[in-house]
Amino acid sequence: MLAQAEAKQIGVVAKESGVPIKTIRYYEELGLLKSSGRTEGGFRLFNADVLERLHFIKRAQSLGLSLSEIKEFLDVYDSGQLPCDHIKVKLEDKVKAIDEQIQQLLILRQELSGLLSGWEIKSDHDPSAICPIIESESS
Repeated sequence: MLAQAEAKQIGVVAKESGVPIKTIRYYEELGLLKSSGRTEGGFRLFNADVLERLHFIKRAQSLGLSLSEIKEFLDVYDSGQLPCDHIKVKLEDKVKAIDEQIQQLLILRQELSGLLSGWEIKSDHDPSAICPIIESESS
């Protein structure tokens, strides 16, 4: 009975965490959260640590981690280990991916700036060209 008193109904969890009930159900379906049972009325009950788990999930998502990656980390945690080493590897991968995106964006920016710096519509263009400037620069 004491454990039941400490458990929180899904509506209370949603209100305290700011996470919609539908999202909490989805996280439970994915295995990110585990309910500790149900009330007589059928409402899901969660242990007090659910708020910490939800905070971890939201923070990890804000760092660009996917729900499947987050589930891996929580599985490690649930097995009694800290997932910090696993998280570090994933975050290092994210940094590498961001660096690659930045390089690609810098190349695109340079190409766009080059197009714009020489922007002059020529009257003697191929009539089948939609925009001669873009089409001539892309080849």
